[in-house]
Amino acid sequence: MSKSTSINFQKAYKVLKHYWGYDSFRTPQESIISNVLEKHDGLALLPTGGGKSICFQVPALMMQGTCLVVSPLIALMKDQVLNLRKRKVNVQAIIAGMHRQEIETIIDNCKAGKVKLLYLSPERLSSELMRERLREVNISFIAVDEAHCISQWGYDFRPPYLQISEFRALHPEVPIMALTATATPKVVVDIQEKLQFKVQRVFKKSFLRPNLAYKVFFEENKWNQLVSKIKQTNGSGIVYTRSRKLTKEIAQYLLKQNISADFYHAGLTPQERDAKQKAWIENKTRIICATNAFGMGIDKPDVRWVYHMHLPENLESYFQEAGRGGRDLKHAEAITFYENKDIELLEKRAEQAFPPKKYIKSVYTALGNYFQLPIGSGEEQAFEFDIEAFAKRYNFHPAECFSALKVLEKDEYLALTEPFDMKSRVMIKVNYTQLYEIQLKNPKLEHFIKTLLRNYSGLFDGFVKIREDKLAFTLKTETDKVIKSLSYLASIGVIDYIKSTNQPQITFTKERIPTENLILTKENYEKRKKRHLERAKAIVNFLQNDNICRSIQLLKYFGETSDHKCGVCDVCLKSKAYKNPDDALKEQMRKILLHKPINIQDLAHQLDQFPEDEILKVINYWIQNGFVHYNNSQKLSWIA
Repeated sequence: MSKSTSINFQKAYKVLKHYWGYDSFRTPQESIISNVLEKHDGLALLPTGGGKSICFQVPALMMQGTCLVVSPLIALMKDQVLNLRKRKVNVQAIIAGMHRQEIETIIDNCKAGKVKLLYLSPERLSSELMRERLREVNISFIAVDEAHCISQWGYDFRPPYLQISEFRALHPEVPIMALTATATPKVVVDIQEKLQFKVQRVFKKSFLRPNLAYKVFFEENKWNQLVSKIKQTNGSGIVYTRSRKLTKEIAQYLLKQNISADFYHAGLTPQERDAKQKAWIENKTRIICATNAFGMGIDKPDVRWVYHMHLPENLESYFQEAGRGGRDLKHAEAITFYENKDIELLEKRAEQAFPPKKYIKSVYTALGNYFQLPIGSGEEQAFEFDIEAFAKRYNFHPAECFSALKVLEKDEYLALTEPFDMKSRVMIKVNYTQLYEIQLKNPKLEHFIKTLLRNYSGLFDGFVKIREDKLAFTLKTETDKVIKSLSYLASIGVIDYIKSTNQPQITFTKERIPTENLILTKENYEKRKKRHLERAKAIVNFLQNDNICRSIQLLKYFGETSDHKCGVCDVCLKSKAYKNPDDALKEQMRKILLHKPINIQDLAHQLDQFPEDEILKVINYWIQNGFVHYNNSQKLSWIA
């Protein structure tokens, strides 16, 4: 670290303390931040919960100009933007569905130096128009989040990431900070090559999670085992399952067992998702049953366990989801229940992820017809897209249809966005004098306009988010009438009004071509299918290998070598060193109980190096033989 950077880094500590309340950085955050302050490219390889966002947010607040944050997930962008705004940071995001004037206003604010971080998707950054708009912006550095998406070797390849290097050519002096939680050695090299790093620099935190016990159980009666495990433990948790329907069914089953639970999936309204997530984060709900749409960007430190009721598609996804447990560095468990039919289903789904080429072409043809696009049209056009309605009209299976669309996306014929909540926005297009004259000519609108101005400030400066239902409440009228009034004001040119939406979107990145001319490249079909099947096989091998410590298996997959057994996974607990724990277990239990009465959950937590069934066996034996009993506070107490 140079002398100037050393001086700068004192400022980094002040920024960290002021905005986040922390006194120190985690390893290797300090090195990652110093690297970008010195204007070097760097790849930050930090596991889930490793603090990736701090690595670019802190230097963005220190450096002159605007940090461009490239992120593929709208939900993740929204969470980070919301959290930064709560900390009084001037941050903006450009996402699908935004009005042109909104984008222009944001870029103008960036040019004026008012925005410290600008979030946008790789698709946006690859747009020629966006590149031109950003030419006059003073860019401090580019943060590429979820950087594994740039690699065709990765599990979540997104072609627009490849065009980041083209944008970089316009700003060769601007450093890049790439960040990811999951990357194999081959992907690590590929990321740096694709982003054209001048010198390869990797800052890596070990994938070792010593406080996280990975446990795998072959179990046919999963639901009963889930209830049993939950009742034996304290704390909050996540139950991952493969479908929206099952999230609700499992949550209802747990509620019947007097266990606090709720369900979460992308099909809920934004308000429902926010309320459920908030209740879980605040520990008002103990357990959230969810699809893998849940958890990304959520920083809840005290998750004590993560259950997988069905198998993730690959070890990268498994590691990310399991890693949401124990972020407070206290003991947590990642438990997977599986049976033979789960493996059969995983293998079937891996095959279905790449439908026959003939089927993919038929989906492409139907898509053009669905949106009534003539051959040669449609380039850069975006549409709200209901895949269920589309599949029903053309008699496609929704899951297989989605897989076909993802293949088309990899070959850059189209782009899909996940569902997101886009609030209604309003901007006044006329000046104060003109607005006053309009009110005089339209007395019926005068009260409405004045109410709008009283409730929302900044309407003359740019787009402001509004709530039609709140306006209706204030005006003592119906929401539909408010929408009608806003639409009328927009039609006569007084305001720009963009109505809220929470629909996913599909964008044609190329003009529609005759189906017979559609080509699916070998790289994006045959080779990716092969790698997809290999990753599915890797997770099956992980589940079925009960001879090697789970942690050692995961470390090896991500390029780390270790012979040190974790001692807490199911494999270690079944190994020779843990097969006969009776003497050591009894002695430790006796010391704890002699010290003071304790509830069974806290006792099990203090003895987490021993199998739970062995602990319960000893407790039952001692109760039956009069060594211990439950006192009036329902705590175990030594009486012998």
